[in-house]
Amino acid sequence: MKPNIHPDYNVVAFHDTAADSYFIIGSTIKTSRTVEINGNTYPYVPIDVSSDSHPFYTGKQKTTATDGRVAQFNRRFKSLSTAKKENV
Repeated sequence: MKPNIHPDYNVVAFHDTAADSYFIIGSTIKTSRTVEINGNTYPYVPIDVSSDSHPFYTGKQKTTATDGRVAQFNRRFKSLSTAKKENV
């Protein structure tokens, strides 16, 4: 590997603010904030969503059954087509 071309790799504490959980993993992100966890000081990065708070991973996601455009059209205007056939 060439010297002095790679970013600094450090252990960083990511804080999921939605679930109030911490992930301590290696990263090249730079931050001026620090946090103390279990007696150790880590660079601190707050995040909005992680696997602890995302609905896909927590099992709280909402699924909706959606029909295609043609099915929606037919359902919406079904009564108009049957009324026209009866008048003919």
